[in-house]
Amino acid sequence: MSRVDSVLLCGFGGPTPGCCGRRIDCPQQGDGFEADCFVRKILGDDPNQESRVLEVVEHYRHFGGYSPYNDRSEAQRSALESTLAQRGMPLRVALGFRNWPPWYSHGLEQLHQAGCRNTILSILAPHQGKRSWDDYIDEAHAARAAMPHGPTLTGVAAPLYDHSDFIGALAERVNAAAQQLSGDDWALVMTAHAIPQPAERGQYRPQVEHTADLLRRQFPHRPWYLGFQSAPSSSRIPWSQPVVEDCLSDCARDGIRRVVVIAIGFLVDHIEVRFDLDVELAEHAQHLGLEYQRARCVEDHPRCISAMADQIIAAMQDHP
Repeated sequence: MSRVDSVLLCGFGGPTPGCCGRRIDCPQQGDGFEADCFVRKILGDDPNQESRVLEVVEHYRHFGGYSPYNDRSEAQRSALESTLAQRGMPLRVALGFRNWPPWYSHGLEQLHQAGCRNTILSILAPHQGKRSWDDYIDEAHAARAAMPHGPTLTGVAAPLYDHSDFIGALAERVNAAAQQLSGDDWALVMTAHAIPQPAERGQYRPQVEHTADLLRRQFPHRPWYLGFQSAPSSSRIPWSQPVVEDCLSDCARDGIRRVVVIAIGFLVDHIEVRFDLDVELAEHAQHLGLEYQRARCVEDHPRCISAMADQIIAAMQDHP
């Protein structure tokens, strides 16, 4: 059906123990330097971002200085490779990250060593924004252009935001969290990463809102709210509104006493989910007197992996 023989999963990455190797002469050594280096990579080593760097580094240090992102993405990779093989598509699947090893170049080299020649990109983000989609693709192509050899990048799998199995996986995560509540009178609160409002004019916000609409239809008799998370604490540019904290305040105002929160804009539980929702938002819920459960991200849920496989196979058909 297609000459495509491999997939590069393009993800954000998270700090793990050891030097990432991005700088020849790294000034940051000593215990726990990884989170600081990681955050500075994201923010561009910009001295004007120092307060934001320190703020985000503390989020990582709250959990020991490292992130579960890479391990959980590896679980997705393994499950996807198995699912594709079960469907008669024995593609080699590799990981490449923007901000921590394995870099895109590492994933591409792994595919090259395996004899792969034509690769589909699959972006580990359910919605399309410049920072969460376009930059991933551009940097993957730049990494390939800088290599003397490697597979040809032949296409990009479509995002998951409206795929029925992605929505189904989200719904099953919500149901599992709701079972932990003491009563059945709960509201659904959905969150995605905030972005600067000027950037919302593109595809990102409409896609987030469409995901939210599809998910809330799975719970037709539930009150529901959509908010945004993880914006910087201070910025000259306005970011996505409403913030998810305001959604919980609205719940309390509306007489709701129990909530299930799910991060529809993230595929795996990592620090922006675990700190911003499990620590800060949970504390806000406690202050408001709300019973709070945060649903797991979809991660390697079989229906999420099925949706990823569908989008990859569709992209292969577009590149025979």
